[in-house]
Amino acid sequence: MNRPQFPKISHPAVDFLVTFLKGRVQRARSGELDRGASAVEWVIISAVVVAIVGVVAAIINQALKGGADKVGKCIEGASADKTC
Repeated sequence: MNRPQFPKISHPAVDFLVTFLKGRVQRARSGELDRGASAVEWVIISAVVVAIVGVVAAIINQALKGGADKVGKCIEGASADKTC
């Protein structure tokens, strides 16, 4: 059985497009695209960790600020004969 022969298009842009698409198809078939999914997972995990660190930092900041205010008020009202 003879396959029909199509006229060969010889243009650099078409050659590049055909080569590019063949490479993409080959990568998709080889499973190499799993790397992208892994990178997305790491970005999500990193974002969650950064969010947790931010919340913990805000809680610690509020606790320290409250303690500092308490100590400041105690020092303002302190006298030589009384302690906080």
